[in-house]
Amino acid sequence: MSSFRDEIAEQPEVAARLLGQMNSLQAVGLAIKAANPVGVLIAARGSSDNAAVYAKYVFQLRNRLPVALAAPSLFTRYGAPPRVERYCVLGISQSGAAPDVLAVVEEGRRQGAVTVALTNEPDSALAAAADFVIPLQAGPERSVPASKTYAASLVAIAMISQAIDPDDGFAAALKTIPDAIRGVERHEAELREMARLIEGQRVIVLGRGFNLATAEELALKLTETSYVLARAWSAADFLHGPVAVMDAGFPIILIEAPGPTYADTREVCASLTKQGPTLFQIGDGTQPLPEAVAGVRMSSDLPESLTPVTLAVAGQLLALHVALSRGHDPDRPRTLTKVTRTR
Repeated sequence: MSSFRDEIAEQPEVAARLLGQMNSLQAVGLAIKAANPVGVLIAARGSSDNAAVYAKYVFQLRNRLPVALAAPSLFTRYGAPPRVERYCVLGISQSGAAPDVLAVVEEGRRQGAVTVALTNEPDSALAAAADFVIPLQAGPERSVPASKTYAASLVAIAMISQAIDPDDGFAAALKTIPDAIRGVERHEAELREMARLIEGQRVIVLGRGFNLATAEELALKLTETSYVLARAWSAADFLHGPVAVMDAGFPIILIEAPGPTYADTREVCASLTKQGPTLFQIGDGTQPLPEAVAGVRMSSDLPESLTPVTLAVAGQLLALHVALSRGHDPDRPRTLTKVTRTR
């Protein structure tokens, strides 16, 4: 069908390869523990930036480490990098070729911070700049939209968190990720039908907590593969102004999993019915959304903190079929290239 679809299908094996190097991450966890950082500073762009949003929740909840996203232009254009010597500096770049991400990691190492690189290219400049490199083990990714490298970034972030603060229950859940991803494909027909129902050139994607990252990533995938003006919001932030854009029939996709924010997001959706949007649901371990015209509900049994992996894969399949239903080539979005270099 497409390279994008083929690479979506490779993700269980990618996750299994990545999880197979869990023992090698012990040194990363020990180094971060020994440094006792005041927080984690993450540099990333594009899909990697959405993975960084996931990292904010994982590191802050599991490891009690404050997380900040870097402003790379302070390092590359303003010449005024902040003091980061007491941080762990994490660079995420699938290609390892992003100059601005590289600059943040290089400066972090110069200042004496513990530096870690997540990249699919272990021989890249980013890998060479960091104290520790975690190869994503995804193999070549030929389609322009990231699929397996994004999911691998999420898994790698969860593995780092586990290496910092080991927990038997979390370790057991990590091992089930490959099978959980395989389970997503059983819902492809439902996602294909949902794609046909999503009309117009504007879409809102709502998520919260760990799956705010998933909402951001699905919005990016819809934008780059189908040229839909998709925008993600936290279900809480959406009521603080953005809700005004909504009118009858406006498509809204809710991303959800059981957790402390589950009831709140359901209340938001119920409150939107007066404006008459067209609601869609993609959930893992959730009940049907009464207001939704179509929904896909998986049952991976993953903890909420790992559901962004399965829900991201479902989002990739949805974006694929929205593009195909509109006659677009998801492998080669117009004006885009696989590697984007920003400074």
